[in-house]
Amino acid sequence: MNVETHFKGWAKPGPVPPGLAAGVVVEPHETLDAISGHFRLFQLRDGHRFSTDDILTAWYGTSWCPTARTAIDLGSGIGTVGMICAWRLPGAKFITVEAQAESVALARKSARYNGLADRYEIREGDFRAAGILKADETFDLVTGSPPYFPLGDGVESGHPQKLACRFELRGTVADYCTTAAKHLAPGGFFACVFPHEPAQLARVQSGARAAGLVVVRKRPVVFREGDPALVALFGLMRAEDLPGWFRGQTWTEPDLVIRTRDGKIHPEYSAVKLAIGFPP
Repeated sequence: MNVETHFKGWAKPGPVPPGLAAGVVVEPHETLDAISGHFRLFQLRDGHRFSTDDILTAWYGTSWCPTARTAIDLGSGIGTVGMICAWRLPGAKFITVEAQAESVALARKSARYNGLADRYEIREGDFRAAGILKADETFDLVTGSPPYFPLGDGVESGHPQKLACRFELRGTVADYCTTAAKHLAPGGFFACVFPHEPAQLARVQSGARAAGLVVVRKRPVVFREGDPALVALFGLMRAEDLPGWFRGQTWTEPDLVIRTRDGKIHPEYSAVKLAIGFPP
């Protein structure tokens, strides 16, 4: 197999997966795109495509829970967050849960391409539904990119895959918190992304409290230097796993800036991309 080791001067790190030799085929309506090192991701040409929010969620979760042995991604879509996490945590076993059959099919093709079959289980269904997760299944790391808006609160796409990624068809951020709290292992970490404006921030905080979680750290994300933060990354833990004095505080980290004022990739975000095996 001919392996491309560099891309525009950047050396691709990490394992070389079986790739197309695994028997997967790129259909005309699909693309196969670089995601982490030699890992690639199947996507629809005209469907939901992976975003900066997905990349940051995976980076944040694996950065603050680097020793996870078990992990789950809720509402996993085409598998972006799970694939990046699996690349960064080569010793961990993963479960992902996604309700849309089209997205599940793409994720399964990506898992085969990336050689993850022995440690990466993809379940089709609503993570809130009985039987999708067993009561005794716990995870060191839980990740999620909840949809941001209730139905009717914005322009709704006619593409079902895009619609479900943006609007709350199957659960809110509070539902993600509830499920994460039920399935976190002792000392486990839940990483998610959500809008940072006050009303949306309040939804994260209330959902966490209701589920018995504490937002232990928060990283606002600024997409262009000088603009307000539109989203934030959140790191949550179970209140029962923390000392009493710690449960009422959140460490707000400095803003993570994606682009400079002149539109160039910010040096810190270039370093983030390198950390998840993506060209800077």
